[in-house]
Amino acid sequence: MNIGKNGYVLGEIKTNKLVVLGSVEGSIEANIVEIKEGARVKGEISSNELIIEAKGVFEGTSVVKDTQAFLEKVKEV
Repeated sequence: MNIGKNGYVLGEIKTNKLVVLGSVEGSIEANIVEIKEGARVKGEISSNELIIEAKGVFEGTSVVKDTQAFLEKVKEV
């Protein structure tokens, strides 16, 4: 899924790969998230791979999916 340079998404995104050129506010769940130069993401990202180019902006929290499953198991013990 691509969000174009003038694109704006407010809400929840679930996809395999997300490339952001515009703006996103909300939660993202994907295997790969790319925040390109000039893009802005605000919220929570859950992914296996997060790529932020120079001049790309990310405000929020990021959790690596594999680590998230591990931490949930640790909490149960």
